[in-house]
Amino acid sequence: MSSVLGVDEIHPAAVVIDMHRGHLDPGVATMPLSPEEATRVVESSQQFLAECRGRGVPVVHILTAYRDAAEISANPFWRTAANNPASTRRSVLEHNLIGSPGCNVMKQLLDPADIIVATKKRYDCFRATDLDFTLRAHRVNTLLIAGVNTNSCVLSTTTAACALDYAAVVIEDCVASMDGPALHDAALACIRAAFGWTANSADVWKILDDRPSPLPRSDRA
Repeated sequence: MSSVLGVDEIHPAAVVIDMHRGHLDPGVATMPLSPEEATRVVESSQQFLAECRGRGVPVVHILTAYRDAAEISANPFWRTAANNPASTRRSVLEHNLIGSPGCNVMKQLLDPADIIVATKKRYDCFRATDLDFTLRAHRVNTLLIAGVNTNSCVLSTTTAACALDYAAVVIEDCVASMDGPALHDAALACIRAAFGWTANSADVWKILDDRPSPLPRSDRA
């Protein structure tokens, strides 16, 4: 069954993108999802990550954090979006500055054994982070991707994962977008067409259940 994902032996990790308060906690979020979408994706991801941990699948959280607004405004698109009142990214220059409450992973999704990569500054989680090093150090070749936003960070990271020769599976019920359902669906369609697979959190185990037993935790150190 592992051939479904094109690898001889599936060694998965859950890669959880920007599931932080800056998107998901309406009390502090600078670029929030709708309350309904935030609740949905947190609840689905909480169940999915608990299943991952129970199966010995490592969980890696990728967290956006900026030293100052200059690190954000260096991007021309974001600089323009900050001046557009109609943009969903109009608050980008205030988003997840180090020390702000938005820089914390939602507590429902975090376990002490999880790995945190807290140096993400662009949509692509591999860009200028040690994510690739971390995954390869743990012999991971298959990514189970959850997070926000489907049409920006999830799509960009899945594209990069494909270019780096990882098998990438986006967990449909564990991703969401502040840009609305049409762009969420379009991003999933792009992924299925060119970059990887999508599956809901129940169906993905039908693939993984036929893989060899996971490495014991002591071998992942």
